[in-house]
Amino acid sequence: MRTIQVEKLTVESFLPFGFYANLIDPQAVKIGAKPIEFYRDMVQLDLGGAGIASFSVCRVEPRDCVIDMTEFHTATGEGILPLDNEVLIHVAPATPVDAGPPLDEFRVFRVPQGTLVVLRPGVWHHAPITPNDRPANVLIVLPERTYANDCEVVALDDDEIIRVAL
Repeated sequence: MRTIQVEKLTVESFLPFGFYANLIDPQAVKIGAKPIEFYRDMVQLDLGGAGIASFSVCRVEPRDCVIDMTEFHTATGEGILPLDNEVLIHVAPATPVDAGPPLDEFRVFRVPQGTLVVLRPGVWHHAPITPNDRPANVLIVLPERTYANDCEVVALDDDEIIRVAL
């Protein structure tokens, strides 16, 4: 079993996979001053022309820090926002549909609570992992019913499973 190290989320390291913004402690251009500050256009999510954004919650319980499944969406990006705990997410570059996941290119990032991560269309990923003994509620933003009509899920073979080192 191969092991990969968790990385700190930085603009440069995450750019091949998408974008992110800390929504609790914004560091962005703002309009207004205290007591009302508006941080505008911090992150954009490509919904692939879909007219309806759907907001779902993925509740993840503590489990082994391994990558044994992965998925991608061909036509849309995905927004991931940990609401009440930090999480770990794995990502890998988009590949042709029939090429399978690029296992040697997987990376894992620590996403702080309140930080919105936006994945580009085609980026490999799956449900977040909690790096501690607490569950996490994670807001997922996708076009309506993406899970049913644009979600390719791949279970990794035993010899492909990747251990995540904290």
